[in-house]
Amino acid sequence: MKGQYSQNLELPKVLLAAAATLLFLLSAGPSRSEAPTSTLQKIAETGLLRIGYSAEDFPFSYREQDGTVTGYSTELCLQVIDTIRQSLKLASVKVEYVERTPRDRVSKLRNGDFDIECVASTNNAERRRSVGFSYPHFITGTQFVALRKNNLKTIADLAGHTVAATSGTTNIGQLNGLNRDRALHIAVMTVETHKDALQLVREGRAAAFVMDGILLAAMIAKAPDPEIFALSTEALGWPEPYGLMVRLEDTEFKSAVNAALKNIYASGKIDELYEKWFNTPVPPSGINMRQAMTKEVREAFDNPVDPQGP
Repeated sequence: MKGQYSQNLELPKVLLAAAATLLFLLSAGPSRSEAPTSTLQKIAETGLLRIGYSAEDFPFSYREQDGTVTGYSTELCLQVIDTIRQSLKLASVKVEYVERTPRDRVSKLRNGDFDIECVASTNNAERRRSVGFSYPHFITGTQFVALRKNNLKTIADLAGHTVAATSGTTNIGQLNGLNRDRALHIAVMTVETHKDALQLVREGRAAAFVMDGILLAAMIAKAPDPEIFALSTEALGWPEPYGLMVRLEDTEFKSAVNAALKNIYASGKIDELYEKWFNTPVPPSGINMRQAMTKEVREAFDNPVDPQGP
């Protein structure tokens, strides 16, 4: 929490007020908006770590009705944190959850609002200029969802239509590139949340919604009317990895996260976690993604590689 200061002196006592303010500024610790130089040092000194989460990215990271934050990425992060806790010889680490959106995730991470983002953020060259990523924990490609009755299945089918995309996602760049290169005359409509984009499709205000295929499949599975939607048969780009996102300059913490992930992958715990979230009914609604592990994901677990380097 940021420190708060209440001044009780009378307004005319300028010098006393100024002195008190100066003492406060000198004694106050760094504000939450100032990112620590070393997350490992922060954990060792405070026993606290803040996780960035999403309220809507089922099954990776989402908030249940009772306020509980959970999901595949969330549970994986908790395992990573516990491994780091053991290496630091701490009795416990307190975890706080900070909600982020696709638009503000990078700024909140860099400002120190949270220390690691455990959601479904794509690790690509553009993002690696601003943030660091762990080893991949999932791999997926960009697709689109449309109303089944409209029979939109391929990229060419989107020509001349309005297509929705969520602000702050890499999918917008892919869509704009295809639109330009193929002269498709698509009207790109950006919205704040995935939920808003899907609703535009449901209402017929957008012909399609472009997003990561696995997230679209999850949204369809959770929808009250899944039968009205259909996923595209063609992807908009090559499959790309999801990574746990950390501050770019915090290489020590990133190395610790990768070491923990490598241990989790080698131990087989990742297979149990994958099965729980992608091939088993998830309570309380009992949604089953029925997503068999692809060869790309299997390879990411068996031979973890960091595109950004150590």
